[in-house]
Amino acid sequence: MLTLAPEYIRAIAPYQPGKPVAELAREMGLDPAQIVKLASNENPLGMGPKARAAVEQAIADLARYPDGNGFELKAKIAEKYHVASEQIVLGNGSNDVLELISHAFLQAGDTAVYSEYAFAVYPLATQAMGATGLCVKALDYGHDLDAMRAAILPSTKIVWIANPNNPTGTLARPGDLIEFLELCPSHVLVVLDEAYTEFLPAAKRSDSIEWLKKFPNLIVVRTFSKAFGLAGLRVGFALASPEIIDMLNRVRQAFNVNSLAQAAATAALDDEAFLQESVRINNQGMQQITAAFRQMDISFIESAGNFVTFHCGDARMLNQFMLERGVIVRPLAGYGMPNSLRVSIGLPAENARFIEVLQQAMND
Repeated sequence: MLTLAPEYIRAIAPYQPGKPVAELAREMGLDPAQIVKLASNENPLGMGPKARAAVEQAIADLARYPDGNGFELKAKIAEKYHVASEQIVLGNGSNDVLELISHAFLQAGDTAVYSEYAFAVYPLATQAMGATGLCVKALDYGHDLDAMRAAILPSTKIVWIANPNNPTGTLARPGDLIEFLELCPSHVLVVLDEAYTEFLPAAKRSDSIEWLKKFPNLIVVRTFSKAFGLAGLRVGFALASPEIIDMLNRVRQAFNVNSLAQAAATAALDDEAFLQESVRINNQGMQQITAAFRQMDISFIESAGNFVTFHCGDARMLNQFMLERGVIVRPLAGYGMPNSLRVSIGLPAENARFIEVLQQAMND
């Protein structure tokens, strides 16, 4: 029966998410309450109070289908980011949006460009449509934008750029991105995936939404899963020209964002206090963890996100050591980094537990 699927589908290696707490508890016989999960770049504060209140209120209407057009959420996004509702498409997380883009614009014979060490969904979304991915060697673990532009072929339809990049945390400068957009062929879509942009200080943040006015081939993708703390509800969005959004809506599943997600995301956009506290906790935790790396003489990649990748020799053995002690981090062998692990920034006590176990491993 497997032969019924196209060869390019059979060749896909499924995306491997971070190990859930319940799964590790079963495997190791551990108390779930004692497990620290720092593997999936989630917000350690959880859901904000305004989003939680909105969810509680929306529960009463769960017998009804959600608003298939996402009117209220799109109106709030339009107000916050100063765009028209016709420039917004909603997705079941930003992953869904990335797949919508590939479904709408890629087919067999096309190519798409992405960087080495970039988000694993880019090659998956490309290959799932029978298109060919062109992986460009990274520069200091980040995007080599000049090399990516040089890799564009007549068959290229999409360039995928994550900024900040996951899993390396590297950041492309706004001026370099503008230059890339100016020199990129106008018929090639540039997808700027900004899942972690809320963690950036204002001085380092690209004015990417304003760029939409100048570059009609630009698509900006955002998520509510990280700084907004709504990973479990799965809601993201893309901003682009009305013509591009129209194409994405043609392949979007009806009701792809559920009622609770829409309510929570709409309220989250009004909770600036929670967002600022999330950023503060992240900055504090980043300093806590990187200071420990320096003290232990562990090499790591400076990160602009809510995670940090560090180099550790036998990453498989260290990952297993941590799992046995109830600390979940993210192996990066699937990203071509077999000697590295990625740790998400948690609450101070969670970070301290990670550091404690890492120190034990170093002394073992």
